[in-house]
Amino acid sequence: PLQRTGISGSLYSIADYYAVNPLLVDSSSGPPEEQLRGLIQQVHSLGMELMIDLVINHTAADSPLIGQHLSWYRRDADGQIVHPGAYDDGRWTSWNDLATIDNAASVDRESLWQHWLAVVQHYAALGFDGFRCDAAYQVPAGLWRFLIGAARREFPRLQFFAETLGCTPDQTLAVAATGFDYIFNSSKWWDFSAPWCLDQLRQTAPVIPSISFAESHDTERLAEELNGHREAVRQRYVFSALFSSGVMLPIGFEYGFRRRLDVVKTRPADWEAPSWDDTDFIRSVNALKASQRMWNEEAPVELHDSGNPAIVALLKMTRDGSRAGLLLINKDLHRPQPFDPARVENILHGNVSSAWPHPRETNTLPPAGYQLLTAL
Repeated sequence: PLQRTGISGSLYSIADYYAVNPLLVDSSSGPPEEQLRGLIQQVHSLGMELMIDLVINHTAADSPLIGQHLSWYRRDADGQIVHPGAYDDGRWTSWNDLATIDNAASVDRESLWQHWLAVVQHYAALGFDGFRCDAAYQVPAGLWRFLIGAARREFPRLQFFAETLGCTPDQTLAVAATGFDYIFNSSKWWDFSAPWCLDQLRQTAPVIPSISFAESHDTERLAEELNGHREAVRQRYVFSALFSSGVMLPIGFEYGFRRRLDVVKTRPADWEAPSWDDTDFIRSVNALKASQRMWNEEAPVELHDSGNPAIVALLKMTRDGSRAGLLLINKDLHRPQPFDPARVENILHGNVSSAWPHPRETNTLPPAGYQLLTAL
């Protein structure tokens, strides 16, 4: 989020939905909104699109909205504002800098929903191309249908991405049915063997495309998790890029940054000396993804036996079954592992048309290595 925050300073503790966070503007460069318009125009001039977080399940606990519209908030039996929170190791942690919005049962629900629509329309009119909707499963489905439908009548190309991490497949499917373009999947935590990840994809793929990521602002930096193992970081990005329709990376991933992003404390001064520069590598992976349809479509992924338990073989086909790709991953981060090329090519019925990044005849993957085979 880029709006003015409450006293805690957390980017997700929004006090004023129309005011730009002073930390994000140059006080000598004109009105904040004009600076924002300039940023959007510059992004568009580079051939890119720009999204903004949409946080509507809570506000800052010191937001002026509480005084103006107390009935929009959830309150306990004593009339006190309810703070959201989460369980951490079995103990409830209350986020006292936040105040929970009652989108479902507010006595003034019509005005509340119109308020959220006005926020969406405001940022769409500024030029934003879409919204990443925070904790989408905590917002009533009816509100999403209303917002997405009304917004698209005025801005037909507007996109909505649902943050669905931590919810059940049924909750994810319920959110998907409200009109979202994308959800986020949990493949970041997959160990390449447990069935849950492929099971979830099998349930959601027919309904909505998803986005993978190797790290996010809610996780440790992958370079830190993997103790600076560059090839292992690269391996995980290859997997993330090819697993689902979409892929996301936070700024600094390409340079192997190791300091975790913090929604309260991170500042430009926290920019790190690069551990490496993987911009060209990421560009090549993205180009490969764009060039082969099976990696851009949301479709189930099948786990096959490579003949070596250390080598994962993941088969993905286009939705119409006309093209297929096989991703081999060496789970061993420290030792090379062999495989039988004929055996893995049989998974593709012998119709291998290309191999990357190693020659087709390769029969050993280096530590943290990977091989991509595509079929006609």
